[in-house]
Amino acid sequence: MNVSLRDMAVEVLSAADPHAKVALSRAHATTWRDARATGTEPPLGRKAPPDFPARPASPELLNPRDVPHRKPGTEAGRIAMLHAIAHIELNAVDLHWDLVARFPDVEFPLGFFDDWVKAADEESKHFKLLSDCLQSYGSHYGALPAHAGMWQAATDTAQDIMGRLAVVPMVLEARGLDVTPGMIKLFQQAKDTQTVAALNVIYAEEVAHVAYGSKWFHFLCGRENLDPKIAFHGLVKRYFHSKLRPPFNEEKRAEAGLAPDFYWPLTEAELQTPAALT
Repeated sequence: MNVSLRDMAVEVLSAADPHAKVALSRAHATTWRDARATGTEPPLGRKAPPDFPARPASPELLNPRDVPHRKPGTEAGRIAMLHAIAHIELNAVDLHWDLVARFPDVEFPLGFFDDWVKAADEESKHFKLLSDCLQSYGSHYGALPAHAGMWQAATDTAQDIMGRLAVVPMVLEARGLDVTPGMIKLFQQAKDTQTVAALNVIYAEEVAHVAYGSKWFHFLCGRENLDPKIAFHGLVKRYFHSKLRPPFNEEKRAEAGLAPDFYWPLTEAELQTPAALT
Protein backbone atom coordinates (compact mmCIF):
# COMPACT_ATOMS: atom_id res chain seq x y z
CA MET A 1 0.00 0.00 0.00
CA ASN A 2 2.01 2.98 -1.29
CA VAL A 3 -0.44 5.82 -0.75
CA SER A 4 -0.93 6.84 2.87
CA LEU A 5 -4.32 6.88 4.52
CA ARG A 6 -4.16 10.64 4.96
CA ASP A 7 -3.29 11.04 1.26
CA MET A 8 -6.48 9.14 0.50
CA ALA A 9 -8.48 11.27 2.92
CA VAL A 10 -7.25 14.48 1.30
CA GLU A 11 -8.08 13.11 -2.15
CA VAL A 12 -11.68 12.59 -1.06
CA LEU A 13 -11.85 16.04 0.52
CA SER A 14 -10.45 17.60 -2.66
CA ALA A 15 -13.01 16.01 -5.00
CA ALA A 16 -15.72 18.55 -5.92
CA ASP A 17 -18.14 16.31 -7.80
CA PRO A 18 -20.37 14.56 -5.23
CA HIS A 19 -20.54 11.26 -7.10
CA ALA A 20 -16.78 11.24 -7.72
CA LYS A 21 -16.26 12.04 -4.03
CA VAL A 22 -18.33 9.11 -2.78
CA ALA A 23 -16.81 6.74 -5.36
CA LEU A 24 -13.31 7.70 -4.16
CA SER A 25 -14.42 7.35 -0.57
CA ARG A 26 -15.71 3.83 -1.11
CA ALA A 27 -12.65 2.78 -3.11
CA HIS A 28 -10.23 4.10 -0.49
CA ALA A 29 -12.21 2.48 2.31
CA THR A 30 -11.93 -0.84 0.48
CA THR A 31 -8.17 -0.35 0.05
CA TRP A 32 -7.76 0.32 3.78
CA ARG A 33 -10.01 -2.53 4.81
CA ASP A 34 -8.27 -5.03 2.52
CA ALA A 35 -4.82 -3.98 3.72
CA ARG A 36 -5.87 -4.38 7.34
CA ALA A 37 -7.41 -7.79 6.65
CA THR A 38 -4.14 -9.09 5.23
CA GLY A 39 -2.15 -7.87 8.23
CA THR A 40 -0.36 -5.15 6.26
CA GLU A 41 0.78 -2.23 8.41
CA PRO A 42 -0.71 0.67 6.42
CA PRO A 43 1.08 4.03 6.51
CA LEU A 44 -0.95 6.86 8.04
CA GLY A 45 1.10 9.72 6.55
CA ARG A 46 0.90 13.39 7.49
CA LYS A 47 -0.91 14.98 4.53
CA ALA A 48 -2.64 18.15 5.72
CA PRO A 49 -6.33 18.36 4.83
CA PRO A 50 -7.81 21.51 3.26
CA ASP A 51 -9.62 23.98 5.50
CA PHE A 52 -12.77 23.44 3.43
CA PRO A 53 -13.67 20.44 1.27
CA ALA A 54 -14.18 20.97 -2.45
CA ARG A 55 -17.78 21.59 -3.44
CA PRO A 56 -19.69 21.48 -6.74
CA ALA A 57 -21.22 24.58 -8.35
CA SER A 58 -24.63 23.41 -7.15
CA PRO A 59 -26.41 23.26 -4.79
CA GLU A 60 -26.37 26.94 -3.92
CA LEU A 61 -25.38 27.20 -0.25
CA LEU A 62 -27.54 29.59 1.77
CA ASN A 63 -27.73 30.84 5.31
CA PRO A 64 -29.95 28.34 7.17
CA ARG A 65 -32.73 30.91 7.66
CA ASP A 66 -32.80 31.55 3.90
CA VAL A 67 -33.28 27.91 2.87
CA PRO A 68 -36.91 27.61 1.64
CA HIS A 69 -39.24 25.52 3.80
CA ARG A 70 -41.72 23.21 2.11
CA LYS A 71 -44.60 21.26 3.66
CA PRO A 72 -43.38 17.70 4.30
CA GLY A 73 -46.75 16.21 3.41
CA THR A 74 -46.39 17.21 -0.23
CA GLU A 75 -44.23 15.64 -2.92
CA ALA A 76 -42.21 18.86 -3.17
CA GLY A 77 -41.71 18.69 0.58
CA ARG A 78 -40.51 15.10 0.43
CA ILE A 79 -38.05 15.99 -2.34
CA ALA A 80 -36.77 18.90 -0.26
CA MET A 81 -36.35 16.63 2.76
CA LEU A 82 -34.46 14.03 0.73
CA HIS A 83 -32.22 16.75 -0.69
CA ALA A 84 -31.47 18.09 2.79
CA ILE A 85 -30.61 14.62 4.12
CA ALA A 86 -28.40 13.91 1.09
CA HIS A 87 -26.57 17.18 1.81
CA ILE A 88 -26.02 16.10 5.41
CA GLU A 89 -24.69 12.70 4.31
CA LEU A 90 -22.29 14.25 1.80
CA ASN A 91 -20.94 16.56 4.49
CA ALA A 92 -20.62 13.55 6.80
CA VAL A 93 -18.37 11.86 4.22
CA ASP A 94 -16.05 14.86 4.39
CA LEU A 95 -16.30 15.19 8.18
CA HIS A 96 -15.20 11.60 8.74
CA TRP A 97 -12.31 11.74 6.26
CA ASP A 98 -11.28 15.07 7.77
CA LEU A 99 -11.22 13.42 11.19
CA VAL A 100 -8.90 10.75 9.77
CA ALA A 101 -6.50 13.38 8.41
CA ARG A 102 -6.84 16.39 10.71
CA PHE A 103 -4.98 15.43 13.90
CA PRO A 104 -1.70 13.66 13.03
CA ASP A 105 -0.06 14.56 16.34
CA VAL A 106 -2.72 12.75 18.40
CA GLU A 107 -1.78 9.10 18.75
CA PHE A 108 -4.55 6.53 18.33
CA PRO A 109 -4.68 2.77 17.94
CA LEU A 110 -5.38 1.70 14.36
CA GLY A 111 -8.91 0.85 15.47
CA PHE A 112 -9.66 4.60 15.49
CA PHE A 113 -8.96 4.74 11.76
CA ASP A 114 -10.84 1.50 11.15
CA ASP A 115 -13.93 3.05 12.72
CA TRP A 116 -13.87 6.39 10.90
CA VAL A 117 -12.98 4.93 7.51
CA LYS A 118 -15.92 2.54 7.94
CA ALA A 119 -18.17 5.45 8.93
CA ALA A 120 -17.07 7.45 5.87
CA ASP A 121 -17.72 4.43 3.65
CA GLU A 122 -21.22 4.05 5.07
CA GLU A 123 -21.98 7.76 4.69
CA SER A 124 -20.94 7.42 1.05
CA LYS A 125 -23.39 4.55 0.66
CA HIS A 126 -26.10 6.65 2.32
CA PHE A 127 -25.55 9.51 -0.12
CA LYS A 128 -25.89 7.11 -3.05
CA LEU A 129 -29.10 5.64 -1.62
CA LEU A 130 -30.59 9.11 -1.20
CA SER A 131 -29.44 10.17 -4.67
CA ASP A 132 -31.31 7.19 -6.08
CA CYS A 133 -34.41 8.20 -4.10
CA LEU A 134 -34.19 11.74 -5.47
CA GLN A 135 -33.86 10.34 -8.97
CA SER A 136 -37.05 8.32 -8.45
CA TYR A 137 -38.83 11.68 -7.92
CA GLY A 138 -37.27 13.12 -11.08
CA SER A 139 -34.82 15.24 -9.08
CA HIS A 140 -31.14 15.12 -8.13
CA TYR A 141 -28.67 16.42 -5.56
CA GLY A 142 -27.92 20.03 -6.45
CA ALA A 143 -31.41 20.80 -7.72
CA LEU A 144 -32.32 22.79 -4.56
CA PRO A 145 -30.44 25.21 -2.30
CA ALA A 146 -28.81 23.77 0.79
CA HIS A 147 -27.59 24.69 4.27
CA ALA A 148 -24.30 26.63 4.19
CA GLY A 149 -23.41 25.99 7.82
CA MET A 150 -22.74 22.25 7.64
CA TRP A 151 -18.96 22.65 7.84
CA GLN A 152 -19.02 25.11 10.75
CA ALA A 153 -18.52 22.43 13.40
CA ALA A 154 -15.40 21.22 11.59
CA THR A 155 -14.02 24.75 11.35
CA ASP A 156 -14.72 25.48 15.01
CA THR A 157 -12.99 22.28 16.18
CA ALA A 158 -10.11 22.18 13.68
CA GLN A 159 -7.58 22.43 16.54
CA ASP A 160 -9.45 20.33 19.11
CA ILE A 161 -9.92 16.60 18.59
CA MET A 162 -12.03 16.21 21.73
CA GLY A 163 -14.24 19.09 20.67
CA ARG A 164 -14.67 17.49 17.25
CA LEU A 165 -15.73 14.16 18.75
CA ALA A 166 -18.08 15.87 21.21
CA VAL A 167 -19.87 18.06 18.68
CA VAL A 168 -19.95 16.05 15.45
CA PRO A 169 -20.81 12.44 16.35
CA MET A 170 -22.03 12.95 19.93
CA VAL A 171 -24.29 15.98 19.25
CA LEU A 172 -24.98 16.39 15.53
CA GLU A 173 -25.12 12.73 14.53
CA ALA A 174 -26.95 11.84 17.72
CA ARG A 175 -29.62 14.33 16.64
CA GLY A 176 -30.10 12.18 13.55
CA LEU A 177 -31.10 9.30 15.81
CA ASP A 178 -33.81 11.52 17.30
CA VAL A 179 -35.39 12.71 14.04
CA THR A 180 -35.02 9.76 11.64
CA PRO A 181 -37.96 7.69 13.00
CA GLY A 182 -40.30 10.60 12.24
CA MET A 183 -38.94 10.86 8.70
CA ILE A 184 -39.41 7.14 8.16
CA LYS A 185 -43.04 7.47 9.27
CA LEU A 186 -43.59 10.35 6.85
CA PHE A 187 -42.36 8.35 3.86
CA GLN A 188 -44.30 5.29 5.02
CA GLN A 189 -47.46 7.39 4.92
CA ALA A 190 -46.55 8.40 1.36
CA LYS A 191 -46.06 4.69 0.49
CA ASP A 192 -42.52 5.45 -0.70
CA THR A 193 -40.97 2.06 0.02
CA GLN A 194 -37.63 2.93 -1.63
CA THR A 195 -36.99 5.88 0.69
CA VAL A 196 -38.25 3.97 3.74
CA ALA A 197 -35.74 1.20 3.00
CA ALA A 198 -32.93 3.73 2.53
CA LEU A 199 -33.74 5.55 5.77
CA ASN A 200 -33.87 2.28 7.69
CA VAL A 201 -30.34 1.46 6.50
CA ILE A 202 -29.16 4.93 7.51
CA TYR A 203 -30.89 4.75 10.90
CA ALA A 204 -29.29 1.39 11.75
CA GLU A 205 -25.78 2.42 10.73
CA GLU A 206 -25.78 5.89 12.29
CA VAL A 207 -26.01 4.33 15.76
CA ALA A 208 -22.49 2.97 15.26
CA HIS A 209 -21.16 6.38 14.15
CA VAL A 210 -22.40 7.98 17.36
CA ALA A 211 -20.91 5.05 19.27
CA TYR A 212 -17.51 5.61 17.62
CA GLY A 213 -17.59 9.20 18.82
CA SER A 214 -18.46 8.17 22.35
CA LYS A 215 -15.85 5.40 22.41
CA TRP A 216 -12.94 7.57 21.28
CA PHE A 217 -14.05 10.54 23.38
CA HIS A 218 -13.96 8.32 26.45
CA PHE A 219 -10.60 6.93 25.32
CA LEU A 220 -9.10 10.44 25.24
CA CYS A 221 -10.70 11.35 28.58
CA GLY A 222 -9.14 8.26 30.12
CA ARG A 223 -5.75 9.16 28.69
CA GLU A 224 -6.02 12.72 30.11
CA ASN A 225 -7.64 11.63 33.40
CA LEU A 226 -10.75 13.73 32.69
CA ASP A 227 -14.31 13.09 33.81
CA PRO A 228 -16.03 12.40 30.44
CA LYS A 229 -19.35 13.98 31.40
CA ILE A 230 -17.78 17.20 32.70
CA ALA A 231 -15.46 17.39 29.69
CA PHE A 232 -18.35 16.80 27.27
CA HIS A 233 -20.50 19.51 28.84
CA GLY A 234 -17.65 22.01 28.71
CA LEU A 235 -16.83 21.27 25.07
CA VAL A 236 -20.44 21.42 23.90
CA LYS A 237 -20.85 24.78 25.66
CA ARG A 238 -17.71 26.00 23.93
CA TYR A 239 -18.37 24.80 20.39
CA PHE A 240 -22.11 24.17 19.93
CA HIS A 241 -23.90 27.50 19.74
CA SER A 242 -27.40 26.33 20.60
CA LYS A 243 -29.29 24.28 23.15
CA LEU A 244 -29.90 20.56 22.79
CA ARG A 245 -33.59 20.08 22.10
CA PRO A 246 -35.73 17.13 23.15
CA PRO A 247 -37.41 14.82 22.45
CA PHE A 248 -34.44 12.46 22.48
CA ASN A 249 -34.28 8.90 21.21
CA GLU A 250 -33.02 7.63 24.55
CA GLU A 251 -33.01 3.98 23.50
CA LYS A 252 -30.76 4.51 20.47
CA ARG A 253 -28.60 7.06 22.27
CA ALA A 254 -28.02 4.50 25.05
CA GLU A 255 -27.21 1.87 22.43
CA ALA A 256 -24.57 4.31 21.11
CA GLY A 257 -23.08 4.85 24.58
CA LEU A 258 -24.70 8.21 25.41
CA ALA A 259 -26.18 8.29 28.91
CA PRO A 260 -29.04 10.74 29.62
CA ASP A 261 -26.92 12.76 32.06
CA PHE A 262 -24.64 13.66 29.14
CA TYR A 263 -27.29 15.46 27.11
CA TRP A 264 -30.32 16.33 29.28
CA PRO A 265 -28.44 18.97 31.35
CA LEU A 266 -27.54 20.78 28.12
CA THR A 267 -31.20 21.39 27.25
CA GLU A 268 -31.47 24.08 29.94
CA ALA A 269 -27.96 25.51 30.01
CA GLU A 270 -27.24 28.69 28.12
CA LEU A 271 -24.59 27.41 25.74
CA GLN A 272 -22.20 30.32 25.77
CA THR A 273 -18.46 30.11 25.38
CA PRO A 274 -16.88 29.63 28.83
CA ALA A 275 -13.63 31.36 29.68
CA ALA A 276 -11.81 28.04 29.91
CA LEU A 277 -12.42 24.33 29.87
CA THR A 278 -11.57 22.91 33.27
